Amino acid sequence: KIKRMKDFFKNVFANMLGMFLFGIVMSIIGIICVIGIAVSSSTKNDIKDNSVLVLKLDGQMTEQSEDNIMNSINDITGLSFEKTVKAIHEAKNNKNIKGIYIEAGQLGADLAQAEEIQNALLDFRKSGKWIVAYGEQFSLLSYYIASSADKIYMNKEGMINWIGIGGEKVYYKNLLAKFGIKFVTTKVGKYKSAVETLTADNMSDADREQTERYINGWWNTILNTVSKNRDISKDSLNAYADRAIMLEDAQNIVKYKMVDSLMYNDEVKSKIKQMLSIDKDESVNQVSVDDMAGDNSTSIGKHIAVYYAYGDIVDKASPQSVFSEGHQIVGKDMCKDLEDLANDDDVEAVVIRINSGGGSAYASEQIWHQISELKKVKPVVVSMSGAAASGGYYISSNANWIVADPSTITGSIGIFGMFEDMSELYTKKLGINYSEVKTNRNSVFGASGHPFTQEQMGLLQNNVNHGYLIFKKRVAEGRHMSIDQVENIAQGRVWLGEDAIKIKLVDELGGLDKAIAKAAKLAKDNDYKTCSYPAQKSIFEQILNTEQNDYNNLDEHLQMLLGEYYEPFKIISDFKNMDKVQARMQYIIKIK
Repeated sequence: KIKRMKDFFKNVFANMLGMFLFGIVMSIIGIICVIGIAVSSSTKNDIKDNSVLVLKLDGQMTEQSEDNIMNSINDITGLSFEKTVKAIHEAKNNKNIKGIYIEAGQLGADLAQAEEIQNALLDFRKSGKWIVAYGEQFSLLSYYIASSADKIYMNKEGMINWIGIGGEKVYYKNLLAKFGIKFVTTKVGKYKSAVETLTADNMSDADREQTERYINGWWNTILNTVSKNRDISKDSLNAYADRAIMLEDAQNIVKYKMVDSLMYNDEVKSKIKQMLSIDKDESVNQVSVDDMAGDNSTSIGKHIAVYYAYGDIVDKASPQSVFSEGHQIVGKDMCKDLEDLANDDDVEAVVIRINSGGGSAYASEQIWHQISELKKVKPVVVSMSGAAASGGYYISSNANWIVADPSTITGSIGIFGMFEDMSELYTKKLGINYSEVKTNRNSVFGASGHPFTQEQMGLLQNNVNHGYLIFKKRVAEGRHMSIDQVENIAQGRVWLGEDAIKIKLVDELGGLDKAIAKAAKLAKDNDYKTCSYPAQKSIFEQILNTEQNDYNNLDEHLQMLLGEYYEPFKIISDFKNMDKVQARMQYIIKIK
C-alpha cells in the first residue's frame, strides 16, 4: 500500500511538473509570435508599380494612430486621422500609386477631420491621378468625403444616409429623482449648459441657440462641398434630405446625381482593373493606409513635434472599469511630455493637435502653465480638430498661434461645479439614519446625511466664480485682450471656427498642415521633418494592459444593451473620479 501511494504521488508530481514546463514553453512561443506579428505589422511594405491606395472609411476615427497588438492578432485595422492624411499625401507623390479606391461605410468622425481628409483628396487629384469611391451604405460623412472622387459607385441595393444633421439631448433629472439622487450645481455663464442634462428636463433657450448655430454651420459646410463636387444645387440637396431619400429606390439616387452608377462589389473591381489596364484574371496591387503612411513615431535630427491631445481632460487616468472612457488627456502625463519636448534640442517647435470638449479645470490650468513654459524656449502652435472647447480652449489660449478648422467647436469659456446629493436616497429610500459630531458649523461639509446648506452653496459658487476669473485672465493674456473683451465672448458660449476667427479666439482657418507650416516658419526651418508624440506603448506594455481592452469591449456591449439608460449609470461611475470643478462642454453632437 505504501509503495502504491508513493507511485501515485510520483505520477501526480510528474504530471504537474510537465504541465508547468509545457505552460512556460507555450508562453515563450506565444510571446515570440506576438513580437513577430508586431514587427511584421510595423514594417513598411515596398509599393509595387500600378498600385492602388485603399481608404476604408468605416468605423470610428481617432486622432492619432493607436496601434494595438491585440488588434493585429485579431486582424482589426484601426482608423486614424493622422495616418489617413499622411497616406494620401504620400500617395500623391509616389509614382507607383495610380489612384485611390475609397471603400465607404459607416464612418464616425468629426466634421473637421472629414474636411481635412476631403481637402487632401482634392489636392491628390491635382496630380492627375484618379479617385473612385464605392459603398453599400454610406454614412453622411463617408459620402461627404467620397464626393471628392471622380466617380462614385453604389451597390444596387445600397443607400446614402442623407437626412441632414440632428440629435437628441437626454435629460436625466427625473430618472435620477426616482432613485432619490439629484445633482447640485454651480456655474458661471449664460451659455454654460453642461449641467442641464442633470438639473433640467428640457433644453434652455441659450443652449438651443448655440447648438442650432453649430449644426446649421456644419450642414452648410457639407451642402457647399457636395454641391460643388457633384454639381447639384443646394436647394435640391436640401429637398433630398427633407424627403429622406435613403429610403427610396437606389435608381433614384443615380437620377439625383448623388452617385454615378449602381454596381455590385465584383463589378467595381473589374472597373478598377480596366482603369489599371490589367487583365480580369490579375489581382489589383492594393496598398493599405498603414503601408503607405509607415511609422512616424521616430525621427532623427531636427524636427517639428506634433503632439496629439484628445479626449476628456482629467487629473489622473480613470481606473479600469466597465464604464471606462476612451482616450484621455491626463494632466500630469501631458505636462511631463511637454517638459520633455522643451528639453529636447532636436525639437524645433511643437504643434499641439487638440480635440477635446474639456474636463478638469485644475488639470487644464496645469497644462496651460506647462505650455507657457514650453513657449519660452520654442514656438508652440495649436491645431484644433473637431473640438477645442472649454478646457480644450483653456489649454490652447496661450499658444503662439492657433489654427482651427471652419467647423471646429471652440470657445465655451466658462466653468461649473457639480456635486451629488444622495441624502434622499440614503435617508428616505434606504432608511439610513445619521448622527453628526462637529467642532464648527461646516465641519461636515458635503456629508451624506443632509443636503448642502445655503451658506455652503454660496461658498461653492464663490469657488466657481474664482475659477471663471482665472480662465478669463488666461484667455486675456494669451489672446491680448482685456477681461471685458473676453467676458463679451465668454459666458460659456460655443463658437464655430469660422466665427471664432472674427472675434480673435483663433488666428487662422485651416488644418494640421497649415499649423505645421506655421510652426516651421516660426522656427525658421524651411526643410522640416515631423514626428508624432506621445510615443505609442511598447509591445510588452500592451500585453500587460490587455485587461483594459477587455473592460473596453465590455463597455461597448453595455452601451448596446442599456441604450439610453447607459448614460446615468456612467455618470454616477465617472462622478467618483471626476474633479468637482469642470471646464467642459457636457456634450458634442457626433455626425454618423
